[in-house]
Amino acid sequence: MIKKALKKKAIGDYLTALFSEKVAVEKIEPLGRGSHGQGFRVKFKKNKRTTSLILKALSGDIGLGHDYPSDRAALFLLAKNTYNLLPKHVKAIDVATIKRDGSITSVEEGKDYFLLMEEAEGESYFRDLERMKKKNRLDSHDRKRIKAMVRYLSEIHSVKKRSRTLYLRKIRDTIGHGECLMGVHDSYRDVKFTNLEEMADIEKKCIEWRMRLKTKWKRLCQIHGDFHPGNIWFRSDTDFTVLDRSRGPWGDSADDITALTINYIFFSINFYGRLYKPYDEALRLFYDEYIKLTGDEELYDVVAPFYAFRGVVVANPLFYPKVKDEKRKKIFKFIHSVLDSERFNPYKLIF
Repeated sequence: MIKKALKKKAIGDYLTALFSEKVAVEKIEPLGRGSHGQGFRVKFKKNKRTTSLILKALSGDIGLGHDYPSDRAALFLLAKNTYNLLPKHVKAIDVATIKRDGSITSVEEGKDYFLLMEEAEGESYFRDLERMKKKNRLDSHDRKRIKAMVRYLSEIHSVKKRSRTLYLRKIRDTIGHGECLMGVHDSYRDVKFTNLEEMADIEKKCIEWRMRLKTKWKRLCQIHGDFHPGNIWFRSDTDFTVLDRSRGPWGDSADDITALTINYIFFSINFYGRLYKPYDEALRLFYDEYIKLTGDEELYDVVAPFYAFRGVVVANPLFYPKVKDEKRKKIFKFIHSVLDSERFNPYKLIF
């Protein structure tokens, strides 16, 4: 794929801009292919002198954390920042990208990076969760919004992809990514409600779950990746916008389901110390509606490690500093109970 995209004119224009003088590319030669990617020797003439540089490309179809273009960009930017610091290492010249029109341009000059995006209108679903504490049961407004979110998830999850590599990556990332379970555990500072031994126990249980879920790779589907209340902004009873899709577009539907439903559990424990209406009602309604629309009964067999990740998030003082330790302990008890169960049952939770 990368070989077909490498055109003499595009590389010549890129090198001319990079060196601020005319460059004429004479030849592009494929070099040996390794397990991670392939190299190309680019021979070119500059100032009447022929020289050559090596262009390195990574493969995105073999796993190894190179699956998305952003993964490969991150690795090359790191290489550019570190190659030249090590004695005797070959020098890195630049990091470049192939644009949609086939041209090539440098991306390395940036000191840091940012994302420009639209502004969301409305209010986040956190406001609904706060209002629920004053209710004895869900009202029609609550039920409409839950059903709207379920419909949305059932629609995006209906888009499937056959890739064992990407499914295993999602399970691996859920446990070991810096933004996920192990990374969140590492962000705990001087906490008293848990200890290193308990966190290690949770991580070990999740690794056992990872082995069990490896055979479930046909569940791979389109996901949001961080479908929590702060990323769901409602403009009306049923019309909403989502923000901050994270950690890849493909995974298990359990990722999105647990990202949202952990909050019914968390808010109820925080306010009442147990699962109490209407939070209990919301949790059951969400699962009942989702299973009705998707028929995905297997969901109950795979949510455990995803709940573990989301549980250590909501129990983290870094994100929720005002929660009392006794409530955090209940969240951890819930995490253990889910990991220790063969099948999740939203009608029978242990805190």
